[in-house]
Amino acid sequence: MSQLGEVGKTRYLVLHDYGMGWLQWWVRAGSAEEIVSACAEVEVITNPDAVRRAETWDLEEVHLDAPDPNPLSGFRAQRDAQRGRPGFAALVGRDRVYLRRPEFEDGAVFLMELGPDGRRLRQVEIGPGGGAVKTSVEDWPFNAPFDLHDPQYVAMEIGRDDFEAAWHRAHREPEG
Repeated sequence: MSQLGEVGKTRYLVLHDYGMGWLQWWVRAGSAEEIVSACAEVEVITNPDAVRRAETWDLEEVHLDAPDPNPLSGFRAQRDAQRGRPGFAALVGRDRVYLRRPEFEDGAVFLMELGPDGRRLRQVEIGPGGGAVKTSVEDWPFNAPFDLHDPQYVAMEIGRDDFEAAWHRAHREPEG
């Protein structure tokens, strides 16, 4: 967050993290919650050191309510499409969310524990043969957040006990 601008609008540092990189803007809005509610797959950066560093960069400034097209147009359209679907924002505000990602082409299944920001905290990869490998934050060079407003994740939700049972059965990959 940074300086106040037009009446009732504050400038926020907003990030879209897509895993291998990210996009950032200054966004003028009434609140951080208003930004996340209006735009899919973005987060408002509140770390004071990160905000101070960003103030030295030449980032584009966008008003949340600016007419299309603008850098947020696609994220707004995506959120608008999600809003009317069952389960929209059902996972928001939880301390932990547990998901089972559908089977991949190779037959692997991923069970994930997500924090309130949608980032993975722990993960179990169950291979097609049933072997399970557990990993955690320290193991991943990239950890893009899952947008917990997105209703697609509601159908993937599992219980904490299911995740914990898989976590305890899984092993760590040998280092080397």
